[in-house]
Amino acid sequence: MKKILDFTMIFCCMAVSFFCFASCSSDLDVQQEYAFTVEALPVADKIAGNETVEIRLDIKEEGHFTGTVYTLRYFQPDGTGIVCLSDGTVLKPNDRYLLSEMKFRLYYTSKSAGEAQTIDLYFENNWGEIQKLSFDFNAKDTASEEEAIPVESSIAGK
Repeated sequence: MKKILDFTMIFCCMAVSFFCFASCSSDLDVQQEYAFTVEALPVADKIAGNETVEIRLDIKEEGHFTGTVYTLRYFQPDGTGIVCLSDGTVLKPNDRYLLSEMKFRLYYTSKSAGEAQTIDLYFENNWGEIQKLSFDFNAKDTASEEEAIPVESSIAGK
């Protein structure tokens, strides 16, 4: 009886050790690629010629891997304007620019008078994932807005 009990105990220990070693893998499971989104604060939808609009952007990652880098490209299918980074770097359409921060500002200066404008921003990480943001600006009618603002001809108290 003791031999049967010892044999059963040895068999159970061998079975458990076999299952433990079979489930192990020498490969490390390190995730490098995480999805991301780009959020923008609300932006004015009307712009006049030579007027500048600030665009505040924030890249949100679902996870973090230290080797991930982000780049920015832009296109302007409608209208004419200039896009600048907060450090003063003027961006050229379809050129790729490395982003050093996750929160940053862009400045769009309109060079169109009286026409609608659109800029498309493309954010890409080094894993090939792309996010697109589009900003549409309508032409601001400066003449009608100046007429709508009342002008005080006299200052009270003088």
